[in-house]
Amino acid sequence: MARYTGPKTKIARKFGEAIFGEDKSFEKRNYPPGQHGNARRRGKKSEYAIQLMEKQKAKYTYGILERQFRGLFKKARAAQGITGEVLLQLCESRLDNVVFRMGISPSRSGARQLVSHRHITVNGELVNIPSYQLKAGDVVAVREKSKSLEAITNSLANSSHVYEWITWNDDTKLGTYVSVPARIQIPENINEQFIVELYSK
Repeated sequence: MARYTGPKTKIARKFGEAIFGEDKSFEKRNYPPGQHGNARRRGKKSEYAIQLMEKQKAKYTYGILERQFRGLFKKARAAQGITGEVLLQLCESRLDNVVFRMGISPSRSGARQLVSHRHITVNGELVNIPSYQLKAGDVVAVREKSKSLEAITNSLANSSHVYEWITWNDDTKLGTYVSVPARIQIPENINEQFIVELYSK
């Protein structure tokens, strides 16, 4: 499946925030990309442009392509609860995202690769589908043969994030997806209501 593999700093500058994580290049040039950079006068964005930008930000943040993202929206709309909140909860419940949140990988793209290369198990079974939807109580672990991988050990050593809806044991390299996170527990700066309005047109 095609993924965006271009310069991440350029995308971060487009949205005005480091959506892919810590980025020293973005910190130096945190204004929009383009020949005239910060000097360019930019007109007021239309309502549609703002909504579209918010959707693109969410897609880039979670590494999800349009078809899959639209599918998640349909699922969120059919579910009980606030559609936008459910949409973000579905994004957070993806296996690649939870692997990233647990600190097994420093980025979602890295987490996706670990899952695809069969380094991760769910409830003791190997799962190589990054979009696999976890349920509350599912146990995510690093496969026994992969526990000594340098990329994983380095990431865990540098991980400092703690989330109330996830538990992690550094000794056993095993964690639990305790519960679906409430909107307030999701740290991403995304206005999900704009996405709902865009898809509802």
